[in-house]
Amino acid sequence: MLLLYIKNTAQLLLSDLNKNQKMLREFGLQALEIAIQAVKSKNMMEKSIKIQNGILYIQNDEYDLDRYEKIYIIGGGKATAEMTLSLERFLTSVKDFNYEGIINIPPNAKNQELFKKSKISINYASHPIPNESGLRGTISMMELVENSTENDLIFCLISGGGSALLPLPKLDINLEDLQKVNSLLLSSGASIHEINTIRKHLSDFKGGNLAKKLYNSSKATLICLIISDVVGDNLDSIASGPTVPDKSTFKDALKILTHYNLLEKIPSSVKAHLKKGVEDKNLENPKPNDECFNKIHNYLIGSVVTAVQEIKSYLNENTFEVTYFSNEIIGEAKEFGKSIHSIISQYIERSLDQNKSEKIALIGTGELTVTIRGNGIGGRNQEMLLGFLNYIKNKKLNINFLIIGANLDGIEGNSKAMGALVDNFVLEQMLSNNIDSKKYIVNNNSNQFFKKLGAELITGPTGCNVNDLVLILLLR
Repeated sequence: MLLLYIKNTAQLLLSDLNKNQKMLREFGLQALEIAIQAVKSKNMMEKSIKIQNGILYIQNDEYDLDRYEKIYIIGGGKATAEMTLSLERFLTSVKDFNYEGIINIPPNAKNQELFKKSKISINYASHPIPNESGLRGTISMMELVENSTENDLIFCLISGGGSALLPLPKLDINLEDLQKVNSLLLSSGASIHEINTIRKHLSDFKGGNLAKKLYNSSKATLICLIISDVVGDNLDSIASGPTVPDKSTFKDALKILTHYNLLEKIPSSVKAHLKKGVEDKNLENPKPNDECFNKIHNYLIGSVVTAVQEIKSYLNENTFEVTYFSNEIIGEAKEFGKSIHSIISQYIERSLDQNKSEKIALIGTGELTVTIRGNGIGGRNQEMLLGFLNYIKNKKLNINFLIIGANLDGIEGNSKAMGALVDNFVLEQMLSNNIDSKKYIVNNNSNQFFKKLGAELITGPTGCNVNDLVLILLLR
């Protein structure tokens, strides 16, 4: 086994496991390692772009870099650090280009030492709640945009987490009010698409407003390289789409707040701004066909699909019958956890009917939500798996199984884990030790449950940021 990222492998491959349990864990952990490696920003950048003889090639497009007087690099997200280092390597390996820039990344991002030789200013900002440092960094980016000329080229590097890391509230909203709105939304159970609809209408950067600012100043060319962490890979939702037309409206934002009973809880400045936006159509974010997007070029260079392809190849080679059963896992985490039992039963029955392999692998991707009602420690994948265990504890499951739920960026919720794994061994330990799974669910304390059973997955920040991965391995 080649294990580079998972730090608690010895704990997960303990000697008490039987032969089948250990085998499934080894396959599962190796598949997780492969998934992480597949979606490393460096690898995605190298597959998507190259520079040769002064020509930049991105997918099917070409840009003559010699035409531009200066290059600027801006952006933010959990994976943007590695994206920036890769872009710098491309630029400096072929020519001494005149460039500068600034990016906002989390303080726990890797490669901090490598940035000591970089021309790019690294600004450490907070996630998931924006802070003053993030605001200062975003203001600096907008100043670079305003100081650019029509003959310049701007790279905007965007990845998941950018919504929080790139704050620039409207003039009538202060940072403290923005922080309160974010906290309310994150604990409400709202989907990332719903949360970002509101974020876009409170920002002068998101929702296409970066493109609008650029058009109203220099009209420089902008190339946006994007790594997706959202279900469906909708560009207007990734980091709340700073360079993408916004199809949502102020009316949509108010409707979402009303649906989650937040309208009377948000700061008065936010409520007033949203209502003003509904009344004045001129305040809306730029829509499709707006001329401000004429020199904006958006490229999706990676998503979780890359990881799925690599996992499928690995498991196929090891005689697993592999099915990608869903690319849009959404909804309440503990409720989806319950549905895993029926998903497993369905595929076991289908496999028996068709005399397929005794080794079955089911892959799902997406992003679940957690409605916070307790004060415990956990995350969406851990709560999903705890919901599964709580549901099946009184049911018979006569098959060897392993389920991994993981946030591939390495950290989820307010825990230090990327997720967890459950299998027959974890279920047996829970039952034999009379551990009350429901008590942990009620308090949103899934991490403490899996820590107790030695089943949490620990990697630390990976520098990746795509959709979450659910991997189910079955041995008949």
